[in-house]
Amino acid sequence: MIKKGKCFITLLIAFISTNLLTGCSSSDLQNLPSATTHPSLTKNINDYNYLIGPGDSLNIFVWGNPEISGTFDVRPDGKISTSLVDDIDASGRTPSDLARSIEARLSEYVRDPIVTVIVQDFVGPYSEQVRVIGEASQPKAINYRENMTLLDVMVAVGGLTEYADGNDARLIRVINGQQRQFGLKMGDLIRDGDIQANIDILPGDIIIIPEAWF
Repeated sequence: MIKKGKCFITLLIAFISTNLLTGCSSSDLQNLPSATTHPSLTKNINDYNYLIGPGDSLNIFVWGNPEISGTFDVRPDGKISTSLVDDIDASGRTPSDLARSIEARLSEYVRDPIVTVIVQDFVGPYSEQVRVIGEASQPKAINYRENMTLLDVMVAVGGLTEYADGNDARLIRVINGQQRQFGLKMGDLIRDGDIQANIDILPGDIIIIPEAWF
């Protein structure tokens, strides 16, 4: 009798747990809002300038003041802290723009400071990276480079996999604050050498390469 009672209680607990999980999956789960769209910060692609991003390593040299010079990492919040100046916004700025900002802050402690900012490890803001996902040999985020094309991107990710449907690939680009999709003919470009299928890539582009259905 005791064993039957224990079995009944075990079954009852399992039944309740199953119904609770079912109830959660059917009524409590909701769709999260779509990711926030962040357009590229590059204003003129014909006059491209590298923008600093979280994870970049910066060599900040203050002329005549080696004791306050050094190498500083941009924090995940996009800021840096130097020997005399705390919490300077660095992400999304050019090295020269950041240097002028540091000079302004240092002028409280140093007479007529002259600052040079040199980027050592290039990561850049997410909004400026080119991301390749799907059936690329090495899917990854790439730092945008001046005059980058689709062919350059595919060389950087090692080309297409054996199962890629390159001619059904898509490029997602933010235009006027809205994400738009464009078709790519990557199979023609990579496998057939059709250079007409090559296109210019812009900072912030996302390339999605699907798997072919055989």
